[in-house]
Amino acid sequence: MKNLKYILFLAVSALILGSCEPTVLPTPDIGAAPTAADLQITITPGADAFHFVIENKSTITGIAAWDLGNGNTASGEKVVAYYPVPDTYTVKLSLYTKGGNASITKSITTNETDWAYFSDPVITLLSGGIDAVNGRSWVMDSLAQGHMGVGPDLANSTTWWSAGPLVKSNKGLYDDVLNFKLTGFAATYDNKGVSYVKDFRRNDAAYSNPRMNDTDYMVDYPGPISGTWSFLVRDGKKYLKLSGPKPIFPCFDTGAKDGEYQILNISENGLELACIGGDGNAWHYLLIPQGYVLPTISFDAVFAPTANPNEYEFSLANLKIPAGLSVTNVLWTFGDGNTVETTNPNQSQVNTFMRKGTYVVSVEVTSSEGKTYTKDLSVVVVANHPDYVEYLLNAMVMYNDFGETILTPAGLDLSGGTATLAVVSNPDPSTYPNRSKNVALFTKTNNDWANVYILLPEGYRFDITKQTKFKVLVYGTAGQEVLMKLENTDRAGNAWQTGCELKQKITATNKWEIMEFDYAGAPAGFDWTGDIFTTNIATDDRFNHGFYNVVRIMYQPGNHDATFSVYLDDIAGPHVAGLK
Repeated sequence: MKNLKYILFLAVSALILGSCEPTVLPTPDIGAAPTAADLQITITPGADAFHFVIENKSTITGIAAWDLGNGNTASGEKVVAYYPVPDTYTVKLSLYTKGGNASITKSITTNETDWAYFSDPVITLLSGGIDAVNGRSWVMDSLAQGHMGVGPDLANSTTWWSAGPLVKSNKGLYDDVLNFKLTGFAATYDNKGVSYVKDFRRNDAAYSNPRMNDTDYMVDYPGPISGTWSFLVRDGKKYLKLSGPKPIFPCFDTGAKDGEYQILNISENGLELACIGGDGNAWHYLLIPQGYVLPTISFDAVFAPTANPNEYEFSLANLKIPAGLSVTNVLWTFGDGNTVETTNPNQSQVNTFMRKGTYVVSVEVTSSEGKTYTKDLSVVVVANHPDYVEYLLNAMVMYNDFGETILTPAGLDLSGGTATLAVVSNPDPSTYPNRSKNVALFTKTNNDWANVYILLPEGYRFDITKQTKFKVLVYGTAGQEVLMKLENTDRAGNAWQTGCELKQKITATNKWEIMEFDYAGAPAGFDWTGDIFTTNIATDDRFNHGFYNVVRIMYQPGNHDATFSVYLDDIAGPHVAGLK
């Protein structure tokens, strides 16, 4: 181990304790212009052989700024510098006053090696340690979500944007290699002659031939590029600093302030960095060792029937999770509109299929590195569930399900008041009878007769000679009323005289239920109008075909004292026939 002191780079940038780094120094309102003769530096031993107290003893008052000769800067009358390896370090003091500034230097030679510095696991993980003659090489983890990103601060550096897997392919960065050696603290950036840089970095003197690619730029940049690296600890946080005569960076140049990258996480197979870029934003990087093959999670998806009708239990079998990985989410999609999620991969799930048929069931497993694994199953259900009620009956069609099937659009009749109709997400897609993704939300405020209607295209009419039932799925408040009304709009303002209406009350609050309106035996029109009238539209040839062309759905009809809302779906009814 002692021979290492003669091999290590003797000008390593190192840790500063009790110091801060200045950016732009203010001009003090004190003092005349200093000269070098006015300046004086004292260097005395600190707490141990590797720390030194450096003080400004100048005869003129000003603001002291320091270059400590180890790659770090500081400000203040007294600072503490850390020199972990033997070398002669040149300390520079710059004193700023209102009248101007002056500088002097003073050298300090150290002969001791702080071996504890090199035993820090971060240094070993970055470089491979003293036994890695060729150092350790890192590349962008291009397959990981968030391998690049940007956000408001270092701790949230993917909040605004998080790069998806391989999203920056063919831009000259996924083949870049960044190598760290412990010997000489040498850093080498091999970019294969082309680099990817932020737009505001494209005009750096080291780059040529900038060409826009996405919102940023590819540039020609002959490599490999040599520099140095150092490990810093400041305010309890760990940093990697990259330095060199030319830009050196982890595959994507964002103009890192002072070449510093906070080490958010580091392990044998992963390095997570963040820096403050030249635009003031926090930029994110995920790297892995060159040649490292990410471990994968493996499993089988299995199922078996339970003792209950049409119920099956689904689970993951032969689950293998490599060390360092974990399962963060399991999503089962059962092919009948029902899904379930869990974070426990060992938890089985059950699903009841209401209708007979063949269902493709899929499971998506997400791992801690953001990768997803999918398996599909085919489940054959041979019979309908005993509780299943066939929704579409003989001679019945779906008019509008607010998703995939739209025979004709749904309209909104305000009836002179305030009402809205919107397609929204299903408030409860988990249970029978409605597992649709999208449904309609009908809301009226202080409005008696606002309604949702299905108006058939010109020349088409409902044919109730073979089917007299209309259906709609509702989700609302128990005890509140739903009215369904048939009309003939050919009569314009007198269409109400042809009306045939039925009413039902919702039986349960916030639960989907099927409402079936059977017009067999239903009367229509009003005998006192002296116009068309019948006691049974199903048997009267004037009404049961070639007549009705609109069905209206009202909620709390005649009630205008409040706001009422109801979800609607799957408006269906008798076959539609064209007029000859």
